[in-house]
Amino acid sequence: MAITPRLSHRLQETLGAEAAEDLVTWMHDMDARHAASQDTIRADIAELRTETDAGLTRVRQEMDAGLAQVRQEMDAGLAQVRQEMDTGLAQVRQEMRAGFAAYDTKLAAYHEDMRVGFAHLETRFERRFGDLLKWSFVFWVGAVGAVAMLAKVLP
Repeated sequence: MAITPRLSHRLQETLGAEAAEDLVTWMHDMDARHAASQDTIRADIAELRTETDAGLTRVRQEMDAGLAQVRQEMDAGLAQVRQEMDTGLAQVRQEMRAGFAAYDTKLAAYHEDMRVGFAHLETRFERRFGDLLKWSFVFWVGAVGAVAMLAKVLP
């Protein structure tokens, strides 16, 4: 804080020359101490800023290294998971192929059983049709015979 000549003059009038001189000297000392403490504080802040920047740089480097390690571990883990999935999928495919082959075998056996069954039914139908034709012939012969007899009896 700068002491103006007017302030100095007023202090001398109010306090007297000696007291004003002491007060002005004290004010100058306080001003000097204040300026010195500000310089010290600025230096401390600059030092703290430098230390903080260095610490943050070190933390960033450690984080980058940690992240790189985590990425490597994740890549390795994902590669292992992919390999296990591929192995599992190959096994599932193989089991499915075996299951389909067994299903195809059973289906072929069912198809053969159905073919034999239908052939047997066809034979039975043919027999029934033959029987129906025989009985139909017998019926018609009997009916024609009965009509002929009635025609002889009824003039």
